Amino acid sequence: MTESQVPAALTFGDFFRTRRVGLGLTLRTFSERFGYDPGNISRLERNILSPSLNDEKLAGYAIALQIKKDSEEWVLFHDLAHMAKGSLPKDISKNPQILSVLPAFYRTARGEKLDKNKIKALIRLLNKVNGK
Repeated sequence: MTESQVPAALTFGDFFRTRRVGLGLTLRTFSERFGYDPGNISRLERNILSPSLNDEKLAGYAIALQIKKDSEEWVLFHDLAHMAKGSLPKDISKNPQILSVLPAFYRTARGEKLDKNKIKALIRLLNKVNGK
């Protein structure tokens, strides 16, 4: 799944189900093959049960879903897990520069307008954080 194929409101469960079905595995087959409880996987896929943020558990799911470590999909998978829990990914929460731009992002996401100077400052900061 490339970035252009990612739906705007993708959830962890949607992503999980899409990957599993894309591998040609039924819920029962997937669960049996990888030792998961089919009821829990079903609840994960329906967004009734939020995913664990335990790195080992998420990595196990990712491996079972054939998501290559450190790929865009790996990052997306982990980001969606954090979104499902309402938390920030570790790499974001431990970066003071990124944290400093979050209030402006939140205001913008809520529909508040930023003036051109604030937008330029935000872009500079994001480029600096990303090493550009």
